[in-house]
Amino acid sequence: MSNITIKTVLQDNTLSDGMHYVALRITKNRKKTEISLGMKCRPEDFSNQEFNKTYPSYRSFNDELLKLKGKAMQIVDDFESDMYDFTLEEFKAKFKNAPKYQNSSIIKFIDEIIDEMLRSGRTGNAKAYDETKKAILRFAGKQISFKAITPTFLEKFEVFLRENGNENGGIGFKMRELRAVFNKAINRSIISQENYPFKFYKVSKLKAQKNKRALSAAELRRIRDLDLNENHHLLDAHNFFMFSFYSRGINFVDMMKLKWSDLQDGRIRYIRSKTKVSFSLEIMDNALKIIEYYRQQDRPTKYVFPILLNNDMTPIQVEYRKKKVLQQYNKHLKEIATLAKIEKRLTSYVARHSFATILKQKGTSTDKISELMGHADVNITKTYLKEFDNEELDIENRKLLDL
Repeated sequence: MSNITIKTVLQDNTLSDGMHYVALRITKNRKKTEISLGMKCRPEDFSNQEFNKTYPSYRSFNDELLKLKGKAMQIVDDFESDMYDFTLEEFKAKFKNAPKYQNSSIIKFIDEIIDEMLRSGRTGNAKAYDETKKAILRFAGKQISFKAITPTFLEKFEVFLRENGNENGGIGFKMRELRAVFNKAINRSIISQENYPFKFYKVSKLKAQKNKRALSAAELRRIRDLDLNENHHLLDAHNFFMFSFYSRGINFVDMMKLKWSDLQDGRIRYIRSKTKVSFSLEIMDNALKIIEYYRQQDRPTKYVFPILLNNDMTPIQVEYRKKKVLQQYNKHLKEIATLAKIEKRLTSYVARHSFATILKQKGTSTDKISELMGHADVNITKTYLKEFDNEELDIENRKLLDL
């Protein structure tokens, strides 16, 4: 191997998030090739062929780099034992098509992902992977391997989930998370594309049942004008819902994170957590009344609403608080719906749907509603308005009765 070197390096190309992919570089007779290992980081998190301590879960990633580098050296040794003068393309083909870990436990790999998510503060993502992991454990046990998860396995897993009360939406959620696990495993050279079961099992078939979620203008007015003098415990839920409606359908997470510093010159400026779209919107009079109500509470935090109760909460504490308050919020919205004599299921997200639908009913174009809501694609907005459009078509169809 005197004329062959193997190193782990950062590739030159900078990604949109400022990171670089980690690659295996093999040099032979002054010619070289690189194989992306599916891991990425910032330049300051990588030196001397390994991840620095500044990188989350650096130990497990460095262990993986050592395994992959050892695998590459073994391939070279095998070629030389056969006295075969291999090309770099032949090396690359053998490296990519010789996964060593396809029989390893997928549960163990999911645990690694969850650990990475928690260390980087992505508690919501960690929770999603954990829910999928628990479902797999109930169905197949802890020792299930990547290789054992075939299209047939996925079909049986789907049946198991349905038998346990899951509908298309919940099943699709878990299948998408499982698919993401496979994609990560392939990117990290743990398995090959040959072991990818989602070529044949299509998650897209699991479309959630669309429930009518938007309120009519009359129903919205009944909630707006509700007298809560004898139900003070519902006041926060009522304020959250109406503020969301008057603020372009701002969702609960962004409302939770809204700071007093985001309110300037009669406008609200924030970046939506889900899409990273920047918003700048006028504070409407009805929304301003709600803001002033909470300003008078003079709480010692930077947050507008009494959801995050101190300024130095960890990501895990924020996630716990979000879950707890959102559950209480939705529970109180059920009470509000009963008081307002609304039969529809009222949740935090109904405010966003109602904002879009009522604007549409008042003649606002779908393109403008899409921009108001910060949707990247107008087709997303159309799904919000689909049922409203159907009602409009029914009205047009009834004109036939006048013939």
